[in-house]
Amino acid sequence: METLSYEIVINASQQKVWDVLWNEQTYAQWTKFFNPVSDSFMKTDWKVGGKTYFTNADGEGMVSTIDSLEPPNQIIFKHLGMIDKEGNEDTESMEVKQWSGCFEKYILIDFDGKTKLHAEVQVEKEWQDHMNIGFTKGLGIVKDLAENQM
Repeated sequence: METLSYEIVINASQQKVWDVLWNEQTYAQWTKFFNPVSDSFMKTDWKVGGKTYFTNADGEGMVSTIDSLEPPNQIIFKHLGMIDKEGNEDTESMEVKQWSGCFEKYILIDFDGKTKLHAEVQVEKEWQDHMNIGFTKGLGIVKDLAENQM
């Protein structure tokens, strides 16, 4: 398992950056580099230990939980398994058990009105390039949206 880290300084408040990250419309914009073929969606109950779904337009994706939540300072997701088009959750297969429990963290730090956004994700080595492209380009979109459009 690899732990990848990304940081960007954004000339906007923590709350504004938080809103860009998790607003339904802007979420699809900055996450498009992870799945260029289909829009990405996040559906959550915003509860620690609850359910969070990261899916494409067909409903396929990951089922996760929020491990830690302190808006607008941090959110840590723990990935639990996969979800198929029919909405079936797989948290028990051998394939899923190889990476289940991986974390994805977003930490927002205030620097006199600017925000340092630190993102961290645990992935299998074969997904490293995919994540590097997604986060590098995606966090650039977060910066642009927070500084110029929201």
